[in-house]
Amino acid sequence: MELRGTIRGFSRVPLLGWLVAAFVAVLLEIAVGTPLALSLGLPKIPVLFGVILALKKPLLFPGAAVYVLLIYALPIALIARLGAGLANRAAGRLLAFPLLVSVAVHLGVFYITLELWSGLSDYRDLVLRFTLIAVMVTLSLNVINGYMGEFSCSHPGFMAVGAYVASVLTIDLFTNHRVFGSALLPAALGPLTFPLILIIGGLVSAMSALVVAIPSFRTRGDYLAIISLAFMFIVKSLIENLDIVGGARGLGGQPDWAGLPTVFLWTVVCVWVINNFVRSTLGKALNAVRDNEMAATAMTVDTRYTKMVGFLFAAFWAGVAGGLFAHVLRYVNPGTFGIQKLAEVLAMVYFGGLNSVYGSIVGAVGISLLGEALRPLEIFKWIIIPLLLILVMIYRPTGLVAFKEFDPEAILKPKTDPERERDALPQG
Repeated sequence: MELRGTIRGFSRVPLLGWLVAAFVAVLLEIAVGTPLALSLGLPKIPVLFGVILALKKPLLFPGAAVYVLLIYALPIALIARLGAGLANRAAGRLLAFPLLVSVAVHLGVFYITLELWSGLSDYRDLVLRFTLIAVMVTLSLNVINGYMGEFSCSHPGFMAVGAYVASVLTIDLFTNHRVFGSALLPAALGPLTFPLILIIGGLVSAMSALVVAIPSFRTRGDYLAIISLAFMFIVKSLIENLDIVGGARGLGGQPDWAGLPTVFLWTVVCVWVINNFVRSTLGKALNAVRDNEMAATAMTVDTRYTKMVGFLFAAFWAGVAGGLFAHVLRYVNPGTFGIQKLAEVLAMVYFGGLNSVYGSIVGAVGISLLGEALRPLEIFKWIIIPLLLILVMIYRPTGLVAFKEFDPEAILKPKTDPERERDALPQG
């Protein structure tokens, strides 16, 4: 009974309560993290919740576990549980305003927490930005492989197109480069035009998607998988043989314009736009085509047009993500966008769940952080992760969080006690 009561108590904590609790935990780490880590025998603050440190030096595992317990687990649990009532009242008052206000408040608390957490380590900052980009890529591929029901292998190619187009534009226009020469425009204009450059990279990726979409959607079956895989290899080989963009050596010198605020904002926009897209009439048409293309045609759905729009839409966001990726790493290489990247993105989609914005976020964050946490294991990492995916495919064939609609209003609303609600219902 006590356990049930505890679980029920945590179930009453709204999202705002969890975010505030995480924010306080990060403040606690900033205040006492270093002295606590040293007192526990750790060389420094654990950068990724102690997992990397424990795998590198197993004897440090007890200290890392105690650190995570004292800094994160206990404070977050206590603050969330004790502040549930206050958080519910605050969340309820926010809903009195337009939904956008509540979204902005929640995102503001979330961003500040991430900014403070990543500010303690450059490694955290880099991992966080790559994870947010992974969310964008996974969401866009889920539009094709989940909502459309096709199987595409071309996303690394779309990322490569967006990465190189954005890189060439920013380097040529705003930097002095040994290949492209002097900057054509003042560097001060660069950050202002960077969003437009990312959009151009996305549009070029969408146009390149026509090479795959036009022949693929004239037929049915597995042709999309075959043609899209060929497209990925063609793009990779083409870039490797273009000396003007560095060829196989890669291209470096991208301006440092993809900081955490920029990547976070683009990820939020991507989640919002894709969620609206899949919940729109066109998104429902994609689901109809996936479930039964002949029936969708009989219901006057233009199946070829629907698939073309969905495919180009997904390619656009893959191109934007590729542009951000290039400017976070500040270097881009055609080898990055090969079969390993394809396997990684597919793993995120199918691990998280098909036909679900929730699933894409869970898959991208889970696989990204798991891959980084297991990095000290080197080659064994690529044994553990596939085994985990096999288990998921056996017990959850559609993924962890599949076919679940992402409803912001339901997420942000206050949490009420189900027993109190039942007691409040009229009897008889």
